[in-house]
Amino acid sequence: MPSSRLISFLAFCLVSSAPFAAVPVPKPPSIDARAFVLIDFQSGRVLAADKPDVQMEPASITKLMTGYAVFRALAEKRLSLTDNVVISEHAWKAEGSRTFAQVGTQIPVEILIKGMTVQSGNDATIALAEKLGGTEDGFVQMMNSYATELGLRNSHFNDSSGLPGPTHYMSAQDIATLSRVLIRDYPEYYKYYSIREFEYGGIKQQNRNGLLARDPTVDGIKTGHTESAGYCLASSAKRGDTRLISVVLGTKGFKAREDASAALLNYGFTFFETVKVKGAGDVVLKPQVYKGEADRVTLVPARDVWATISRGSGGSLTTTATVKEPVIAPIKKGQALGELTISDGKDVIDRVPLVAQGAVPEGAGGRARRTDLALDEVDRWVSRCRSVS
Repeated sequence: MPSSRLISFLAFCLVSSAPFAAVPVPKPPSIDARAFVLIDFQSGRVLAADKPDVQMEPASITKLMTGYAVFRALAEKRLSLTDNVVISEHAWKAEGSRTFAQVGTQIPVEILIKGMTVQSGNDATIALAEKLGGTEDGFVQMMNSYATELGLRNSHFNDSSGLPGPTHYMSAQDIATLSRVLIRDYPEYYKYYSIREFEYGGIKQQNRNGLLARDPTVDGIKTGHTESAGYCLASSAKRGDTRLISVVLGTKGFKAREDASAALLNYGFTFFETVKVKGAGDVVLKPQVYKGEADRVTLVPARDVWATISRGSGGSLTTTATVKEPVIAPIKKGQALGELTISDGKDVIDRVPLVAQGAVPEGAGGRARRTDLALDEVDRWVSRCRSVS
């Protein structure tokens, strides 16, 4: 291979030749809300939206971030479901929805999680925040740090439970993104959001998410309401292999938020489908390796590749793989050497790195030949400098 070809590209296309008849996709349903968004869980594609990035009061949907922090602490073994939490006076005096935890009592973490997710108890939420942050203010700093880490660009928190505040806000898109993370990273704890009712201290309360009763495919997530925020709902449903997440903010009543959410979910499931294009271990390319112990390296996607498309249009999907040449040993396992691009015939849906499935050490004499290759480039550079001078 000539040394002057320092970077070139090898590309190929895989096009399904199967016949297809795409279902015409109408406009999203008319939603009477201040903002909304509908996304696919696997691909993250936005299927419908209105003002998705506008900062708005999230009310008790705030508790999704509190839940994220708690679930992360459980996963990292910094917290246990059986740990007891002492209820402080600050938690006991919490306004709004309550689990009715009594000051000075010790309550296991799992009970408080159910109080937070099912009853939307502000007292249970604050108690968990104090357990992890020392104080609620300390915990709020953790919440804002996590929001930055997760790329929630339109979110900022003043408290753990969702009380109104001038700099306490989230966007519909940020809520959907956070919901997606909760479902993906903490499935063992996401189950709490599907509990229909919970009793503590002799007081039984129903989950405020009425879609759990209306639609058996719905398994979460969280409601929110204050006078200033209106009625809000983040919901998720799974039908077959497809899961959708909808967020509706600022409707005029609890039934309105459920009707709006149901309309969005039904729209998504009716007119779209999600297909797995490639698995993380699927072989895509085996390009030649320059001066390695092996002649070729196997390239696979860095992650599973999903595409959300209009129903029936799977045959229009096109994948294009590119790899930079020359591919020179040594190569590390997981090293990015190319890219897989997925298109629906009109737009690029996703781009995923192609990585080495295994390492390829440098072969005997490879170092000397690589040095020769580099020296060739140095010679050309020196020649150019001499010609300029």
